[in-house]
Amino acid sequence: MRTDNSCCCGPQSPNWQRLQSLAKQTWSLERLFVQDPHRTARFSAQTGALYMDYSKQLIDETVLTSLLSLATGCGLSDRIEALMQGAAVNTSEERAALHTALRLPATATLNVDEQDVVADVHRSLAQVAHISERIRNGTWRGFSGKAMTDVVNIGVGGSDLGPLMATAALDEWANTQVKVHFVSNMDGTQLDNLLKHLNPETTLFIVSSKSFGTVDTLSNAKTALSWLLTTAKLRAGTKRSVLRRHFIGISANHQKMSAWGIHPEHQLQLWEWVGGRFSLWSAIGLAIAIRIGMAGFKALLAGAHSMDAHFSQADFSENLPVLLGLLAVWNSTFLQVNAHTVLPYDGRLSYLPSYLTQLEMESNGKSVTQHGDRIDYNTCPILWGEIGSNAQHAFYQLLHQGTQQVSCDFIACVRRYHGPLKNTALQQQHELSLANCLAQSRVLAFGNAAISDNKVDACVETDKYKHYHGNQPSTTVLIDELTPHSLGALIALYEHKVYVMASIWDINPFDQWGVEMGKQMAESVHQAMQQESSGCFDTSTDQLLQHIRQRS
Repeated sequence: MRTDNSCCCGPQSPNWQRLQSLAKQTWSLERLFVQDPHRTARFSAQTGALYMDYSKQLIDETVLTSLLSLATGCGLSDRIEALMQGAAVNTSEERAALHTALRLPATATLNVDEQDVVADVHRSLAQVAHISERIRNGTWRGFSGKAMTDVVNIGVGGSDLGPLMATAALDEWANTQVKVHFVSNMDGTQLDNLLKHLNPETTLFIVSSKSFGTVDTLSNAKTALSWLLTTAKLRAGTKRSVLRRHFIGISANHQKMSAWGIHPEHQLQLWEWVGGRFSLWSAIGLAIAIRIGMAGFKALLAGAHSMDAHFSQADFSENLPVLLGLLAVWNSTFLQVNAHTVLPYDGRLSYLPSYLTQLEMESNGKSVTQHGDRIDYNTCPILWGEIGSNAQHAFYQLLHQGTQQVSCDFIACVRRYHGPLKNTALQQQHELSLANCLAQSRVLAFGNAAISDNKVDACVETDKYKHYHGNQPSTTVLIDELTPHSLGALIALYEHKVYVMASIWDINPFDQWGVEMGKQMAESVHQAMQQESSGCFDTSTDQLLQHIRQRS
C-alpha cells in the first residue's frame, strides 16, 4: 500500500509546518499546569483496564489539535483500515502485516488473496492447544517414556522476546509444574548453563524460526540435539525417536523443518505475513500456552483484540494508540527529544522494556520513506528501559540532572496482592512502588517546584548540584490489574503506537533490512576465520582476526 499524502502530511504540508512553528516556543510543564487547572482531565484517556495520563507531555490544546489534524492529513484512518483488512502495508516486501488477524475470534471473517485467514489461524491455534495440553497433562513422553518436566524455547528476536516477556509477566497465572526456559544467544552461554540443570529424558525443545535458517537458533538447536543424543545412545534410543519426542518446530518453512528432522505432526505453522516482533500471538506463543494454559493464552489474544477494536473504532482524540504515537512523533520529530525510556513499576514486567526496544527500534529505525526518498527529519528515538525501582538507582540521575532531554513512559498496576490470599506486607510494598512511580514522574515534570519548601529553595541557591530542572515529558499508563487480558491490551497498544508513528513518518514498520548485511558479513568473516585467510577486509578487521588466531 503506497500512498502519497505529501501535500497534507510531509514536511511541506501546513500541518507539519504549523507543528514546527509551535515546537520553537518555550515549553514549561510548570507553567502549563498553572495556566490550566483542568489539564489532566483533558489530557487523559481510558479504554478497558488501561488508563493513560499524558498531561505531563509538553503540549497544549493547540499542539494536540495540530497533531490530530496531521494524523487526518496523513490518511491515518485509511492506513488503519488497510492494516486490519490485509492490504499490502509491508510495501518493501509487498505483503500484508496481519498480526491483528492472529487474535480475531473464530466467528470473524477475513479473506486475503482468496485465503480464509481466520480459518487458518484457528487451525493453528487448535494445534497449539492440542500440543500444549499433552505437555501439560503428562501424556507427551520422551524417548525413555517419561513425561516432560522442562520446555526450552530456542529462538531469537521476536521468537524469543515476546514469549519470554509474556511468560515472565504472567507467571503467577501458571497452573502447571512444567517449567519453561528461553535460549537465544548464539555464543552458547545460556544453553550451556541451562543444560547443566536439566534432565535430557524429560526436556522438550521448541525451535522457533520464521525462516528456519537463523544461525543463532539453529546453532543452539544443534547443540541441544547433540546433548540429547549423548544420553539417548546410552539408553538405546535413536536419533529419529529423539527428534520426534523432544523437538517441536515453528516456522513458515516446512521444508526446512522436515530437512532438519522435525516430525510433520510437530511442525507448527507461521505465515509470511507475520513479522517476528509481532508474532507472540501465533504458534510462537506455544511456550506461553504451555505455562499458563490455553484459556490464559486465549485471554491474552482477547485482550489484544479489544485494543484492535479500540484502535480501529475510537475517535482519534480518545484513541490511546493514536495519542501515544502522535506524542512520540511530537517529541522526536518536532521537539528533538531523541531518547525515550520505558519504566514499568512492576517486577512482572521486567522484560517489557527489551521487548519494546525491538518493537519500536526495529520497526521504525528507518531513514527512507516508503517511496525510497531519504528522510531529513528525526524518526524513531533511542529506546531503553528498566524496572522503575532499579532504574532509580541506575540512570535516573541522568533523567533528573543530565543534559539530555528524555521522554518517559511510566507503567504501573493499580491492584496487586489482594483477594482471599492477600498479603498485607506485600500490599504495602506494592503501594510503596506506586508511590515512587507517581513521585518520580512528578519530579521529572516540575523539578524543584515539585516540593514547596523554602529550605529546599535556599539549599539549591547555595548548592547548585542539588538543582532539579524538571520539564522532562512523560506519560503514565495505569493498568487496573495485570491479567492475560490486560497484558494483551497493553502489548497491542504499543504495536499500534508503532504503526501510528510510521504512518506519520511515511516509513514501513514491517521490514528490517538493516539487520541483513551484518548477517551476510558474519558469514564471510566466519569463512575467513576457518580458512585462516588474510587481507580479506579492512585493516582493522584483518588485524582483529589475526589477533584471534594468535590467541586461539
